Amino acid sequence: MSAALAAPSVSAAPAPAPTATATPAVTIAAAPASLGAAPEQVAPTSRIAGFYRLSVDERRANLASLLSVEARAVLARAGLPVEVADRMSENVVGCHGLPLSLALNFLVNGRETLVPMAIEEPSVVAAASRAALLARAGGGFRGEADPPIMTAQVQLDDVADPVGAAARVEAARAEILALGDRAIPSMVARGGGCRDVETRVIDADSGLVVVHIHVDVREAMGANVVDAVAEATAPLLAGLADGEIGLRILTNLPLRRLARASVEIPVAALGGPAVAAGVVRASRFAEADPMRAVTHNKGIMNGVDAAAVALGQDWRALEAGAHAYAARDGVYRPLATWRVAESAGGALLCGRIEMPLAVGTVGGATQVHPGVRLAFEIMRWPRAGELAVVMAAAGLASNLAALQALAGEGIQRGHMRLHRRRCEPGDETSGGGDGRR
Repeated sequence: MSAALAAPSVSAAPAPAPTATATPAVTIAAAPASLGAAPEQVAPTSRIAGFYRLSVDERRANLASLLSVEARAVLARAGLPVEVADRMSENVVGCHGLPLSLALNFLVNGRETLVPMAIEEPSVVAAASRAALLARAGGGFRGEADPPIMTAQVQLDDVADPVGAAARVEAARAEILALGDRAIPSMVARGGGCRDVETRVIDADSGLVVVHIHVDVREAMGANVVDAVAEATAPLLAGLADGEIGLRILTNLPLRRLARASVEIPVAALGGPAVAAGVVRASRFAEADPMRAVTHNKGIMNGVDAAAVALGQDWRALEAGAHAYAARDGVYRPLATWRVAESAGGALLCGRIEMPLAVGTVGGATQVHPGVRLAFEIMRWPRAGELAVVMAAAGLASNLAALQALAGEGIQRGHMRLHRRRCEPGDETSGGGDGRR
């Protein structure tokens, strides 16, 4: 991948500042009218000691005061109605269920957050919860998200004069943006719309040129919106470039829609200097070796994907974008890194993650899947930027838990303890999903 695909600075994106950069108030957001009113109360703590020791009914009772009547009914029903499934997919014959779990202890930008995760692997939930508990010793996770800019690509082939074509496209920038906006009037009415145009000459010899149109998609993931812009503007672009229209579709590498999260944990709370040094050595290993980096990033995506599935996000697009971003300069690298830094209060283990996270709070499964809407209500209806930061924090927590285990006793002991519980019905003695041993 060319270095020309390096992410632009946030200031380069001609869009409004993201709301996710501000620390949200710790209050329960109002539920949409279709779900009924959520109970009015102060936001709960995500620190629920001994949660894994409770029965499923007892865990549900813990959540009851946070949820609307309809959401509680969805939780009790524990499944997707087949008539809903039939509208969501093709050739439906039934529903394939996954456990819906909660990762606990997350404090993100000062906000208590329960993180829904849909996953069959218990160690992912337990590990993320434990790492989030460690993060609380340093004030939790902090993060920000770029404005919700997605990118349409219009491929143009057989362009005889690529440099001249790029100049003509730039000169027609206002016309192109206006044409794109006319294709998405509802998005423009919500404050979104086309924001910028750029041209890339991929292969001058063969005349391969690609035009990018950057679109603010507000609370949506934005695939359908961006695809509509690409198709609407392609004829104009082909005429400007004197080329043949090729593909017209979004890219799942949204370089202007990155999310970042960081954490600073007192080394003493982590278990001492040796533990912190082991995490740093593991991080440096991933930075030096792509074969290790891919497994390092897989651990990050354990947390990201589990939250994405629970919240109805396109986890396949998130995976593709994450791995492409990891290799954006031609070498596959870790998405998260760790270092020890000194502070007035003592040594800190500092972690940071940056990755593309195109997530939405409207459209797709968020509108029709009752379990997804339940998950959003548990999270108190975050905005898209806030959701991206929480998911980045979940990835960073998953990464920390894995590195701490690998640098210490190894990952198998805890993993297999939970695996045995899964394989032995009735054995409730080997949990740990609230971060406690």
